[in-house]
Amino acid sequence: MGLLIKGGHLIDPAHDIDDRKDLYIDDDGFVAAVGKAPPGFKTKKTIDAQGRIVCPGLVDLRARLREPGLEYKATIESEVHAAVAAGITTLCCPPDTHPVIDTPAMAQMIQSRAWRFGRAFIHPLGALTRELQGKLLADMEALDEAGCVGVTNALAPVTDTLVLRRALEYAASLDLTVFLHAEDPWLRNDGCVHEGEIGTRLGLPGIPEAAETVGVARDLALIEQTGCRAHFCNLSSNRAVAMIAEAKRQGLPVSADVTAHHLHLTEHDIGDFNTQCHVRPPLRSMNDRKGLRRALKNGVINAICSDHQPHEPDAKLAPFARSEPGISALETLLPLTLKLVDDKLLSLPEAIALLTHKPAEIIGVDCGHLGVGATADICLFDPEAVWVLTEDRMISRGHNTPFLGWEFRGRVTHTLVGGHLVFEFGAGGRPRRERSD
Repeated sequence: MGLLIKGGHLIDPAHDIDDRKDLYIDDDGFVAAVGKAPPGFKTKKTIDAQGRIVCPGLVDLRARLREPGLEYKATIESEVHAAVAAGITTLCCPPDTHPVIDTPAMAQMIQSRAWRFGRAFIHPLGALTRELQGKLLADMEALDEAGCVGVTNALAPVTDTLVLRRALEYAASLDLTVFLHAEDPWLRNDGCVHEGEIGTRLGLPGIPEAAETVGVARDLALIEQTGCRAHFCNLSSNRAVAMIAEAKRQGLPVSADVTAHHLHLTEHDIGDFNTQCHVRPPLRSMNDRKGLRRALKNGVINAICSDHQPHEPDAKLAPFARSEPGISALETLLPLTLKLVDDKLLSLPEAIALLTHKPAEIIGVDCGHLGVGATADICLFDPEAVWVLTEDRMISRGHNTPFLGWEFRGRVTHTLVGGHLVFEFGAGGRPRRERSD
């Protein structure tokens, strides 16, 4: 007895599937067969996927869920509901919570909370240094055993290069991926926008491109020295991705991601001090955006992520330089990526690969594909549905986004986690949530 997803256009880039095929899910929540029913399969429930794209559940490499410590902004419960409504079934949570994820107990707490709600899977990233202070190394071996899929110092810089070298050596000995936010803190200083014409016109302190490229250069030198596997997060400049491309040509074990908003917005979108466009790293020039898109097409950038950072309304009401950076981005991850297909930058399978099996490979988790025996984490979306993002449509507790009022094509209609239907778009344009068994 099982579930049949019938008549959909199945796209599974990990297995080069791009065709109309039925998908069979067994009663234990695993993919039983693709295209043809396995012997003895009896259908308990059918989802009609006519006119829908059926693909693996999306994998988001970076989403701050604000719990523990900042529950007035959002909670794990609120954000995993938003995630599955956006087709996201696997999330990575950075360690800059309060307290920091630098002990096995904290890592296990995050995972158990997610398990309790029966929605998206959460894989924590452990702290690279204790309390993210950049001085003493965290117990990476214990964090690894507790389920952390990598280690990072998040946005807190490790200013002591020797400490960073020792951290990379320790991670390399455990075959752990280190997630790096390359930024020179002295060059960044108190900047809040890209150092360019817009920041100058608005009189806002700028962050030069060199803040990123100097950080990338230092990190690449240490990666070459230590042999550590590293992933560069949130690249924002054309020169930085060129450096990553050269490092890959030299055979260094590096990968990189970019946020969806950096692929669509530039410094010009700040307009007259629009704090919804205050992000870190900052929105950069048109040339940088073109470079990021080119690197995505050429395979230099391996994944697109949301970098979800929900905020309460007051966080964006301060003057631009004193407002809190970040976008509530779970619910725009898929539609912004689909816009790249409309722009003829990517094919639909290429776009889905950047949201599924490619980020899954970076964290080393068996998800993001629909091969026989895989966990049935599945996203169904209507590629022709046109909708407008409004506050009342958002499920995330944070409504801080510059994309309010944007028209998108492509809407998630069903999300399954472990074979259980956890989200279905209901009648009247409103989401209807179903609890898993």
